[in-house]
Amino acid sequence: MQERKRLEEAVFSDALIRRMTSDLDTLFELWREGEPVAGEIEAEMQKLRQHLQKLETAMLLSGENDALSAIVTIHPGAGGTESQDWAEMLERMYLRWAERKGFGTVITDRLEGEGAGIKSVTFEVNGTNAYGLLQSEVGVHRLVRISPFDANARRHTSFASVFVYPQVDDEIKIEIRPEDLRVDTFRASGAGGQHVNRTDSAIRITHLPTGIVVQCQNERSQHKNRAAAMKQLRARLYEYELAKKRAEEEKLEANKLDINFGSQIRSYVLAPYRLVKDHRTKLAIGDVDRVLDGDIDEFIQAYLVYRKTGKIAGNGKEDGED
Repeated sequence: MQERKRLEEAVFSDALIRRMTSDLDTLFELWREGEPVAGEIEAEMQKLRQHLQKLETAMLLSGENDALSAIVTIHPGAGGTESQDWAEMLERMYLRWAERKGFGTVITDRLEGEGAGIKSVTFEVNGTNAYGLLQSEVGVHRLVRISPFDANARRHTSFASVFVYPQVDDEIKIEIRPEDLRVDTFRASGAGGQHVNRTDSAIRITHLPTGIVVQCQNERSQHKNRAAAMKQLRARLYEYELAKKRAEEEKLEANKLDINFGSQIRSYVLAPYRLVKDHRTKLAIGDVDRVLDGDIDEFIQAYLVYRKTGKIAGNGKEDGED
């Protein structure tokens, strides 16, 4: 059903692009004939740009787990109420972003802060590509503002860390394809005499992609030996996939430990000027309120391009705070 949905979306997208370009051809023809359709042309061009950007984003999501739903955790840094309030602002930003994208969200754990904000929050973001998109947000986020909790109205810097896990299905499915197997038969060895199998009934199976080899020669029937060997192979492959899964989880945890409050990925400056700047892609946006309201797609897109190509999206603005 997931594959069917993906193909239906691809067909719909292709039809939509054809219709939009056809409409633009018609509008340009009218414009050349002197009709006042410049505004309509610009509106249609903008729709086409947005759709093509959406397609580009989908193409950039090619990782093994990118298509999965996500689990997001947010923790405030040192600083008490200031950082706890900042963590809650980030929580709102991501929940609003998910709502804009049509993703479902479920808060699974939330610990209220003392006085204001939160001490931690964990929530699910359910939808295709949620994990691939939210990987851009993993790291430390810095806020610079005039503190609403400081009676002297001084400027404060707060930190909060964001981490994202893929929602991996716990069930490990073992698929053994006939073309991935090399089956060898040989004559079983035994204690001698009547115990020696006089036909090639022993079975050795090699799983070519992993190099796992199993064999069975206990039964006189080749059919029974093959069934027993396949049972062994399935068990060995299950353990192999389990080990891979454990290694991936350990890798995620190792990445999490690398996040520290001296390695911020993005700064949100509310005073003495207003700017949000991503320190990896160099993308800077002056409309801080729009970003904090969940409009972070430009940052996500810039990060995906940066991850894929190494190209940065620098737009010439500097925040003066690096």
